[in-house]
Amino acid sequence: MRVAIIGANGQLGTDLVKIFSEDSNFEVIPLTHKDLDVTIPKTLEILKRMKPDVIINTAAYVRVDDAERYPEKAFAVNAIGALNVARVANEIGAINVYISTDYVFDGEKGEPYTEDDVPNPINVYGASKYTGEIFTQNYSSKHYIIRVASLYGKAGASGKGGNFVEWVIEKAKRGEELRIVEDQFMSPTYTKDVARTLRKFLKLKAEFGIYHIVNEGFCSWYEFTKIIFEILNWDVQIKPIKSNELNRLARRPRFSALKNKKLRKLHLRMESWEDALRKYLTEKAEV
Repeated sequence: MRVAIIGANGQLGTDLVKIFSEDSNFEVIPLTHKDLDVTIPKTLEILKRMKPDVIINTAAYVRVDDAERYPEKAFAVNAIGALNVARVANEIGAINVYISTDYVFDGEKGEPYTEDDVPNPINVYGASKYTGEIFTQNYSSKHYIIRVASLYGKAGASGKGGNFVEWVIEKAKRGEELRIVEDQFMSPTYTKDVARTLRKFLKLKAEFGIYHIVNEGFCSWYEFTKIIFEILNWDVQIKPIKSNELNRLARRPRFSALKNKKLRKLHLRMESWEDALRKYLTEKAEV
């Protein structure tokens, strides 16, 4: 199976390339921004030449606050970019895998969202990703929308300058105060776990549609930070704060945890967020 991975050097893309390349059932075509730009349709001609069986689109504008200032940039990548990929995928008969986000939800449910819940984004970033979902559904007949959440991985997120885990570790090393939000809950997810599960998932040839792939369970950002330093066995002072103390431009969902309801029906299971975090920190220490 020939798999083209758009955004191959990004946080998730890097692990997708690595994990899929370890399996002889897949021939990986890694594509970075230098190879194609999803916002420029003519650059997607490379996909028509390569004719992959599957296209995994991880290209995304992920700067949530900046998206409020520059909505046209967020929509160009996350929505119009998704439309461009969907059209090409449909033309060449490829399965289109669009990576989406928990931020398509408003966070008012109070318990983890399943694939059956209706999105209602409360910021530009979430709205742009939801629009990308709609284009993916309506312009490529063979599609999977994969929602992930609060990703962290070895490569870091280029658009954010690293990942949250590394950010708090670096602040602690510098002796800076850690003020972490305690009233926002999510499903922190290790990119390598997403990559491994997506590899298994594609082999199953499941029904097309929306699927959640996140590490099991949920926590607040404050709790997540506490567990990071407990695993590292560091004595670090962490000050819990309310989200409104940060004065951020974009509203965040209060509770955007996801539940892998459809994944479980396929007998695929993600490990807990605690175990995934422990694994990430252990692998990081071994490098």
